[in-house]
Amino acid sequence: MTLTVQVHESIADIGRTDWDACALPTGDPFVSYDFLHACEASGSAVPRQGWAGRHLSLRNETGAVQGVMPLWLKGHSQGEYVFDHAWADAYERAGGRYFPKLLGAVPFTPATGPRFLAHPDGDPETSRESLIQGALTLAEQTGVSSLHVNFPTQPEWLAMRQAGMLPRQDMQFIWRNRGYSTFDDFLAALSSNRRKTIRRERRDAQSGLDIRVLTGRDLTEAHWDAFFAFYMDTGSRKWGRPYLTRHFFSLVGETMADRIALVMAFREDRPIAGALNFIGRDALYGRQWGALEEVPFLHFELCYYQAIDFAIARGLSRVEAGAQGEHKIARGYLPSPVYSAHWIADPALRRPVAQYLDRERPAVEAEISGLTRELTPYRET
Repeated sequence: MTLTVQVHESIADIGRTDWDACALPTGDPFVSYDFLHACEASGSAVPRQGWAGRHLSLRNETGAVQGVMPLWLKGHSQGEYVFDHAWADAYERAGGRYFPKLLGAVPFTPATGPRFLAHPDGDPETSRESLIQGALTLAEQTGVSSLHVNFPTQPEWLAMRQAGMLPRQDMQFIWRNRGYSTFDDFLAALSSNRRKTIRRERRDAQSGLDIRVLTGRDLTEAHWDAFFAFYMDTGSRKWGRPYLTRHFFSLVGETMADRIALVMAFREDRPIAGALNFIGRDALYGRQWGALEEVPFLHFELCYYQAIDFAIARGLSRVEAGAQGEHKIARGYLPSPVYSAHWIADPALRRPVAQYLDRERPAVEAEISGLTRELTPYRET
């Protein structure tokens, strides 16, 4: 079978039917047509913001889509959560031009998931290899400095490494469901001190508040208005410029309501804080959070404990709470590896980056092992 790769400037050019035929079987909400289209249609990930679509479709002789890949021509490194700023600075100080670059990722979403999406009727390994080669060929043909694929699955990471891309490893903190039936079952697996601390934190956070988990038809535009105010407040204080527009939240609310769990805290029916989660086939993914009122431990309650409660009730295997945060360990979220892969055109930059990554990977593995051993909140079994 002859397969060809086509490049598209928007996901709408590929279309919902063909895209989701490859994406929906993965069970990952972030590679769905609805999520990626919302990023583009809302003006959040568009060329004027430094995100120009270069999405790939893999087609057979009849033109039928056999695979797709979310791919972007980036004019900066913002909204990626895999940091290459030092590489860019060093290259440009030496007289090189780092931007634009190609990025295979989901915008503003540091969550591991498939990046090379194969149609279930085709051969997944052939589709993956063809899409990897298609992205590398596009990088060479367009003359960009580099190609980066962030937060792929481990098999994809290994396949890209075999294709000559430089492998990078980092860590995130993930809660895993060990067959718990209730939140108390989870607490019973922790040390006595951690159980007492979490119970106290939950009691203090919930005092005087009404906490609701909204999903499906319970979600309204009024909820999104309130949550966007939380998001803008947190974003302005932490990042300087929030990435997502107000329209983005309306779009995902319209098309993905059943895949959303919006945790909101109300004081006398006035919303004061919220945490946005997306529901996958086997995982809950924590994304944005914000609050207009300072309440002790409310961040832990909305982002971590309510997520665990929801995952247990839904029978989900894990909660992925996003980037950073060693404090998550004390709440039952343990360090786990996450991956990225990088192709760099200029050998003068590629060599030092490869040497750096060769030192970084074992250091990250040692840190994961050390944190798990030294800070685990779980009882010895």
